Amino acid sequence: MGIKRFKPTTPCLRHTALVNSSELSKVAPCKQLLSSLKSTAGRSNSGRITTRHKGGGAKKKYRIIDFKRDKVNIEATVKSIEYDPNRSCHIALIVYKDGVKNYIIAPVGLKEKDTVISSDSADITIGNSKLLQDIPIGTLVHNVELQPGGGGRLARSAGSYAQLMAKDGMDALIRMPSGELRKVPSKCRATIGQVGNVDYEQISLGKAGRSRHLGKRPAVRGVAMNPIDHPHGGGEGRTSGGRHPVTPWGLPTRGYKTRHNKRTDRSIVKRRK
Repeated sequence: MGIKRFKPTTPCLRHTALVNSSELSKVAPCKQLLSSLKSTAGRSNSGRITTRHKGGGAKKKYRIIDFKRDKVNIEATVKSIEYDPNRSCHIALIVYKDGVKNYIIAPVGLKEKDTVISSDSADITIGNSKLLQDIPIGTLVHNVELQPGGGGRLARSAGSYAQLMAKDGMDALIRMPSGELRKVPSKCRATIGQVGNVDYEQISLGKAGRSRHLGKRPAVRGVAMNPIDHPHGGGEGRTSGGRHPVTPWGLPTRGYKTRHNKRTDRSIVKRRK
């Protein structure tokens, strides 16, 4: 896709860098694959703010994505590559031979009129979906399931991929985007290739207004608050906190481990650090 930069005719344009969307299809989204998306503004069902700095933003519809790819042995043709406001990657509208339409995550190199299929006997080509036990070792994959038939969970954001490292009986060893080595059942399904829109990480919004369009509200620094509002607040004159960085509720940050998921610890062969 490439990154689009602008002449610095205004202060905000000087550092603005956006993804060039000229390769995307100029079509409206498929209506039958849209659903309404209610903005919660970071509030829970009790109305309390549980995720700060959220609210506002442009209205958008949710695109129903086929993460399971369970329509097997039927070829589908890519009709369009589209923008999705709900995720960092682009999506592809595919039409099966029986007329069924679905959205899937668009990998790098997938173009209009390409053919994809979900089958055990499918070729190792971009966009095809296969079981991990049928994929050669060393292949880059994305949209990897954690449980057979549960739908893709791993490596779904822009530019990400997992690599199949080894097969051991009923398990397959994959290397996560973070470098972590994890065991996944070999009956799980994955899609060949790397997720598209690789240049997403180079985006620079340039101005606060674009963040507000995305529903991101301003974040006030803790050292700028009063002591009653934040542990870093207060002090005579300007201070840098005076203690190790903590959250507004006093929990340590920057290196403090918060993962407490013993149920899946046995699946991790090597940590990311």
